This record gives sequence, C-alpha cells and structure tokens, in this order.
Amino acid sequence: MMDYRIIDKDKYYRKGVYTHFTKDCKCSTSMTARIDVTGLKEFSDRTGTKFYINFLYVLSKVLNSRDDYKMGYFWETDELVCYDKINPTQYIFHEDTETCTPVYTTYYEDYREFYEHCSKDIQQAKETREYGLDMEGHPNWFDASYISWLSYDSLNIELPDGFLFFAPIVNWGKYREENGRLMMPVSVRLNHAIADGYLVAMVYKLLETEMEKLSLYI
Repeated sequence: MMDYRIIDKDKYYRKGVYTHFTKDCKCSTSMTARIDVTGLKEFSDRTGTKFYINFLYVLSKVLNSRDDYKMGYFWETDELVCYDKINPTQYIFHEDTETCTPVYTTYYEDYREFYEHCSKDIQQAKETREYGLDMEGHPNWFDASYISWLSYDSLNIELPDGFLFFAPIVNWGKYREENGRLMMPVSVRLNHAIADGYLVAMVYKLLETEMEKLSLYI
C-alpha cells in the first residue's frame, strides 16, 4: 500500500527553491564520491552475508531517514507529496543475454527481514529474462543500480529537460583498495527542486553512519 501526505507548497521550507527549479530552471543535481566500505565488507565476510544486499539495505535506510529523499510529484494535479516510505528498484544482470531485470524490493527497517525478502527477490529475478519495468505501478520506488564491471570516477544520469522526476537515482561501482582501505564510488542524483548540494552530500554522510551501525550489528 502506498501512503503519502500532500505538501502545502506555500508552507514548504524550500518554497523559493522549489518554485525556481520547477518554473525557471528545471534540472537535477548529482554527485559522485568514493566512500569507505571497509567495515561493511568485514561485516559481510564475518557474518557470511552478501555485501551487495547489505549496502542496498543501508542505502534504503538512509533514503528513508529524511523526508527530502521521499518526495514525489503528481503532474496531473500539480501536487508535491512526501511518501511514508520509498523502496529500492534494483537490477539483476543476466550474463547469457546481457540484459537486466528490474526487481521491486520492499524496504523493511528490520535488517534481517529486509535481507530475507531481498534474497528471495533476487533469486526469483534470476529465473526470468523479462524486463518487467512498471514505474506507474511503483511510484514510491527509487532506482538503485550496481555497476559491477568498473570502479569509476564519475557518472551522470540525464533526464528529459523539464521532467519533474523526484525519486532518487543511485548508482555504485566496484570498490577498490586505496591506502589499505576499500573505497567504492557512489553516484547520487536528485531533482534540484527538492534537493541541493547539501542534501546530496548528506546522503554520503548518512551512508557512513549507517554502515558503521550495521558493522556493529550482531
């Protein structure tokens, strides 16, 4: 079930910015930075769990921690909304066909519950070659895509000019060792109407905090 509340745009704390970037200058803001995932990798090895799922959990938890990351736009009624929860749309790559299958995974705050459901979703997706994208039926889902073939330095996601798409788009690549630490590139794209450089940078700060918390999870 999709729950949300309508934001009073006249009382929205980013009212001026929202008006400017939905009327005068419709654009996105994005950033790529490397984060230290050494602790998360050690936790994954120690617990025999998948690093990929663990990072997806941390990312989902971060994006659900602030209303700024859970915003939506209903173009039919010109309404700004905030979802109670957003969930990750992950992508499973098929080596034999070199295609991807979108996987709609529900976010659960409880780590074990998320891990169990996510593992089942991935296994089910591996058994199909259908694309199956259904954005209309999943409005409160955000894109979470792992670029497993490269530890890149920069990535840019382009959307059509004037398209008010508010869901986060997050990509990450292979981690690599730097000065004895495992550093992983992460790219975050948000619509400028509901986020600025501070809010994008906060994603990285929150990722560091939540990875440290999970690393201590027993």
